[in-house]
Amino acid sequence: MDYLSITKTGANITTGAASASVPIPVASSGEVPRYVRVIATAAAHVKLGTSAVAAVAADLMVQPADSVTLVVPRGMTHIAAIQDTAAGTVNIVPLEDC
Repeated sequence: MDYLSITKTGANITTGAASASVPIPVASSGEVPRYVRVIATAAAHVKLGTSAVAAVAADLMVQPADSVTLVVPRGMTHIAAIQDTAAGTVNIVPLEDC
């Protein structure tokens, strides 16, 4: 069984027909984490990038009641999301390096 260590508050993106982005929430070290957990209340597409990142319908889909753990490559500072067919919330939490 894998365990998650989450000690810092994450961030939410309210999805809509246009892409929206937020800075990747930092880990307890104050730095961008190596991994983030992404959860959606409605199907959404997400993409990691810099401050100019925009998600499109061909990016990674996160289904409701499902989650993905993403590696955050060096230089990535933001995450973007866009709705699939209905608006919802995408939650991003930083995972601590264990």
